[in-house]
Amino acid sequence: MHGAASLTPVAARGEPDAALADLAAACKACADPLRLRVLRALHNDSLAVSELCDLLAMRQPALSHHLKVLARAGLVTSRREGTSIFYRRSDLLAPSGGGAVAAALLAELDALPLPPAMEQGLAQLQQAREKNSRDFFRLNAHKFREQQDLIASYGQYADTVAELLEEAPLARRALALEIGPGDGRFLARLAPRFTRVVALDNAVEMLAASRATAAGSGLGNVDFILGDTGSPALAGIKADCIVINMVLHHTPDPARVLADAAAHLAPGGVIAVTDLCRHHQGWARENCGDLWLGFEPEQLTAWAVEAGLGDLASSFLAQRNGFQIQVRLFGHATQ
Repeated sequence: MHGAASLTPVAARGEPDAALADLAAACKACADPLRLRVLRALHNDSLAVSELCDLLAMRQPALSHHLKVLARAGLVTSRREGTSIFYRRSDLLAPSGGGAVAAALLAELDALPLPPAMEQGLAQLQQAREKNSRDFFRLNAHKFREQQDLIASYGQYADTVAELLEEAPLARRALALEIGPGDGRFLARLAPRFTRVVALDNAVEMLAASRATAAGSGLGNVDFILGDTGSPALAGIKADCIVINMVLHHTPDPARVLADAAAHLAPGGVIAVTDLCRHHQGWARENCGDLWLGFEPEQLTAWAVEAGLGDLASSFLAQRNGFQIQVRLFGHATQ
């Protein structure tokens, strides 16, 4: 028939349909309970292949096959740090290639309760990471500034944070809480602006350094608490301002820290978060005690939204050494 060629299906003419192929790959990758467990384990975390093997009680050759399927579908990405390979969920899911399907599935997957064995395994992993971080600061408190300056020195972001807080639409300035004050230098910026300041740190040595700095600066309105953001010592505290400077990449569960901070935020208050943008300098883990190699801005925003917070202001500071710092200001989503 005249013109029949125009009705011949595209696939029959041998022309590949990339979108359909990607959609099929996404569906195939998600159609396996074990691969779904991998994706569930990578929710808000980045895990080494060895950690995934332990968590899922699998040998590496068998797990590697499933990771390759997930990677080919664009659901996970990997990076090498020394002799280890770390996997995390992909930040970019192309809608034309099955991204919408995968995003919907991941949302439903994350809403399911964790299997008890996986929950216990992840808890043990986080505890080990947290211990490693505490040990690092316990052993290196005496050279905190030297270690910090390897990536981003205090002077490169302190003024920006202080300016954001000065311009923040705070309802009150009665109480400020600084989580992980380091050697205490930013306490001198908070103390004159708030009636009372609380400094919280889970490392005895770092809290002692903060206390010494505050005493040396004559700061008489600062209280010190040894513990983390889940500490009972914070019960009843509602802060008008919470500061988290260069802390999240040292914590095993940044999302939980943000959620805990939001729970202690007074109505009309703000949370200032300063941290690194995502990078690939694996040496920072051993040399600086980093558990995370920075964060995508969208990742911090997503965690903040989960904690009931909204984005109020952002500033990004490029460093000569190639690192980039993000200074973020969050408030209650209804602000």
